[in-house]
Amino acid sequence: MGIITSLLGIVCILYYIAGVRYAGYRVSGLWIWLAAGIGLMVWGGCRIGCAVAGVPFFVPGALVAIVRVCLLAGLVLFFYLEHQIGTGMKAKGIENLDYIIVLGCQVKGTKPSKALKDRLDTAKEYMQANPETIAVLSGGQGKMEEISEAECMRRYLEKAGISRERLILEQRSTTTRQNLGYSRRYMDYRHDEIGIITNNFHVYRSVLLARRSGYQRVCGIAAPCKSVLLYHYLVREAFALAREMLHKR
Repeated sequence: MGIITSLLGIVCILYYIAGVRYAGYRVSGLWIWLAAGIGLMVWGGCRIGCAVAGVPFFVPGALVAIVRVCLLAGLVLFFYLEHQIGTGMKAKGIENLDYIIVLGCQVKGTKPSKALKDRLDTAKEYMQANPETIAVLSGGQGKMEEISEAECMRRYLEKAGISRERLILEQRSTTTRQNLGYSRRYMDYRHDEIGIITNNFHVYRSVLLARRSGYQRVCGIAAPCKSVLLYHYLVREAFALAREMLHKR
């Protein structure tokens, strides 16, 4: 058991290294994999050391029982949340929406990150197929970003051939909740048909937040996530969804 635990720890650490190499240190929550890896390796190392030394690895039975119950309950909740997340990962929306809201994501200098580019390519394809739809580009300016996420999105879509008249900029928001709250002023969010474009793992929670923010006719449009970090995002999203479900409306 100690060897298996140590191997799992090594896998977590290698995944952390791969994530850093792919997207850098700024990815939110990525450190969890490093912490989990170190913790698993220490636990596994202790068990291996005790086995080699012939010393019993003793843990009180009551503590083992409590840990097992907590782990089981946690796993059941985790897989339920992942199932909910999965229901939004292939969302295609509907045709001829009045508005789409493109949720902002990290900008590197003045260029979109890989995740944001996936969202923008999906928005471009939708707007080309539905020429009457207006896009609200939602995202403020974060640390290490030279321009707002909304401005970055406008430049990218204009360069892709989308008319500036079809693009509305919302440049104050820094969270998904703010994206949806601040974007409401640009549309009749109780009656217009509205789509939310974001990466596939983020669709379910975004639509949930939109409905809690008063949107009546809303759907998700999933952009792909072509990233080694997809597994990290899925785990992180489960925690974010759990927090949102506990949040009072």
